[in-house]
Amino acid sequence: MSSEDERAEPLACPTCARKYPLTERFCADCEMPLVYVGRGEEEPITEAHERARKVKPEFAGGELVKVGFAQNQAEAQLIQGILLEQGIPSVERRSRGFDVPDFLAAGPRDILVPAAGGELARELLTEVGGTAEHDLPQGPTAERPGRLLVGMLIALAVAAAIVWVMSRFVG
Repeated sequence: MSSEDERAEPLACPTCARKYPLTERFCADCEMPLVYVGRGEEEPITEAHERARKVKPEFAGGELVKVGFAQNQAEAQLIQGILLEQGIPSVERRSRGFDVPDFLAAGPRDILVPAAGGELARELLTEVGGTAEHDLPQGPTAERPGRLLVGMLIALAVAAAIVWVMSRFVG
């Protein structure tokens, strides 16, 4: 026998698990092709697989809700890591208005989680000193769409008045 045959692993039947020497190719009982013992191919675990293992299914359901924000991408990834350690999946998204090329890496980020994990995520962010959604300043358009409509109507009236005055003096 060569040294290669001595190091080779024995063969086994995948159905009945009976072991055979390297000279055999089929199981005598099942007539199944033999496979090498202990040579199961394991796929390499990627970073995405590791993240997916940490996610608790009870926190992964529902629509995405905004639970906080970060000043930059590094801070957003830190917050995502904190949430992931508790089993809450999260997504970072560039804040609206900062999707221009100058702000791709440095602009503020919104932290979104599924609705099922939203309450726990807010509690965690408050605990660790992060900024939860309820700490965010709310703009006038977010709470009062009527106020925005009034502002737009006033701007339209002013523009119409300017056009009327210009047409009176020019024409």
